[in-house]
Amino acid sequence: HPMASLTHVIKTSAAALLAIVLLAGPSAAATFAAERGVNLDLWTTWPDEARWNDRSVILPFPEWRRGVGAADLAALKAAGFDFVRMPVDPAALLSDQTAGFNDLLYASVLDSARMINAAGLKVIVDLHAIPAGGNRAIGTYQLLEDAVLFDRYVDAVRKMARTVSREDPALVALELMNEPVTGCEGAEAAAWAERLKRLYAAARASATRTTLVLSGSCWGGAEGLAALDPRDFPDDNLIWSFHAYMPFLLTHQGATWTGGFIQWVTGLPYPPYSVPRAELDAIVARIKDRISAETSWTERQGQLSYFDELLAQTDTPERLSATMAEPFDRVAAWAKQHGIAADDILLGEFGMIRQEYGNAYVVPATQRAAYYRDMIDLAERHGFTWSMWGYGGAFGVVEEFDGRKAEPDVVEMVRGLSR
Repeated sequence: HPMASLTHVIKTSAAALLAIVLLAGPSAAATFAAERGVNLDLWTTWPDEARWNDRSVILPFPEWRRGVGAADLAALKAAGFDFVRMPVDPAALLSDQTAGFNDLLYASVLDSARMINAAGLKVIVDLHAIPAGGNRAIGTYQLLEDAVLFDRYVDAVRKMARTVSREDPALVALELMNEPVTGCEGAEAAAWAERLKRLYAAARASATRTTLVLSGSCWGGAEGLAALDPRDFPDDNLIWSFHAYMPFLLTHQGATWTGGFIQWVTGLPYPPYSVPRAELDAIVARIKDRISAETSWTERQGQLSYFDELLAQTDTPERLSATMAEPFDRVAAWAKQHGIAADDILLGEFGMIRQEYGNAYVVPATQRAAYYRDMIDLAERHGFTWSMWGYGGAFGVVEEFDGRKAEPDVVEMVRGLSR
């Protein structure tokens, strides 16, 4: 029949045209659309895993629920945030200690997400793996190196996806793993991509409408994201995340858990060139004296040389600007190459330490606000979504330790951002 054949031609042509459009243009935007966020706390008291079998210790879950209520969440909304990234420690979901009431943990996460939505904020439920410490047996390294444990983690991702699947996908998204501690390129990056495919398949099978948040190897940094091939994930309801804490020398001052000399680096101003040169030289000399005093003679020269190398990345406006811009430019080039829209890119973490636990030095609040502002400018200039680290603790922008209020400078800076 001539009309039938004409209809066939039109349909075939339309299908071909649609295929060309899909191949040529940027992918459709993710269902979950947000702009300005903050990370909530993973733990606040860090209870030892031996105590996790006590429901009164671990519920409600996550632990921030004990100190952050509806009014606190409403205050975030009023300050200009439109979403939060909610870290959930998967170790608690996989621990033998919680096996008897595992379902209650998932239910409490869902309850927490709904509480956030009720305050007018969207939420990314973030399965926030971290390296294991002395008080917990399961961490990121174990998850990635133990095949049986990774299988259990895939199941946990599937179960969390099922838990959030009935929520409004415009309000609740799911992040599959925080900061994979794998190499940045080559075989290690490829191995992470294979694991990510398994996590993605498990989550998508259980939550068909939920936006999923994916990140690359290399501790979730820009280099790791740029090593991923988005064609391995043929799905237009994804957000691609990276973390950036450049320059590390300034953002992690005094942090003991970083290893190396960073724990003895305190007092460097942001930006370093904002003080007279003689003042900066005196600060640097004091830091070098401390590094020399605290390190063995075999390591001393290497540590001092590396300190000089990192300091050189920050000591002029041009060098500091280039150091901070590099991860953004790398991700933007990757997104452009693969036709990924800028608003499907998330700067999932960035920040500057306020005070390391147990260290007397407090980074001046005005300097922290200036740093957060400069990073936000970089993100928004590129059209990326962002979520700062974090609500309380060492990097706290709302609280510091034990629920005490942090200086208001960072939150007030967000409140003053143009809409």
